[in-house]
Amino acid sequence: MDLQSFDFNFRLLDIVDILLVAVILYYVYSLIRGTIAVNILIGLGLIYVIFLLVKQFNMHLLTEIFGGFISVGSLALVVVFQQEIRRFLIHIGKNISVRRKNFLWSVFVSKKTAEHDHHAHLKPIIDACRSLSKSYTGALIVFAKYFDEEYYQTSGEFMDAHLSKRLLESIFQKNSPLHDGAVVIVDFKIMTASCVLPLSESEDLPLHFGLRHRAAIGVTEVSDAVAVVVSEETGEISFAKDGNVNMNISHEELEELLNASL
Repeated sequence: MDLQSFDFNFRLLDIVDILLVAVILYYVYSLIRGTIAVNILIGLGLIYVIFLLVKQFNMHLLTEIFGGFISVGSLALVVVFQQEIRRFLIHIGKNISVRRKNFLWSVFVSKKTAEHDHHAHLKPIIDACRSLSKSYTGALIVFAKYFDEEYYQTSGEFMDAHLSKRLLESIFQKNSPLHDGAVVIVDFKIMTASCVLPLSESEDLPLHFGLRHRAAIGVTEVSDAVAVVVSEETGEISFAKDGNVNMNISHEELEELLNASL
């Protein structure tokens, strides 16, 4: 066949279109990688392949059954992947919000003033984590960009209290009725304590991870929050963000990570 008979009407926008689709697919894959959602996606793909096969072989009964499932596939995808879709939209909104906030902050506030304010806000948190680590007192602290009452308050004790080192230490003392759960901090105020968080469904987590670490990773998978964990067994401090965790970090590293995230 003569190659000249083909009409290669390929525009620059077609290349941009392909690149954008590739970026979106990679971004979606990075969000669901290592989670149970990958297995669900593989299962849905197999069902679609089976549907194409039974349709090709004119197997009418199976075609009707799988066709009915495929027809409501978009709704099923929303239900099954609601957490992943939430994470995807949060990441998009967070990136836009952070860039806008950083621009406004750089215009109206000097860098030196901003660093001083952040250090003053972070000092009671760093001091409390240092004290809890030395006494091998388990703790889970979540830093959220906003307070979702339906998400946090229903499972914890609402406080709306001024942040201080002694208050954090008191909450996580073993005899405290609020020590079992997470403390949620918004705008450097303790909004709720003893909060129950969703556990991560990732299959790649080490077996030695306890409930605190799995909850810290879980809450950062479904929201734009970051979390700090103090291990009750080892006293090690961990930092979780975007479903990833940094283990056994120093107090200086913790301050740098919180300063960059908050």
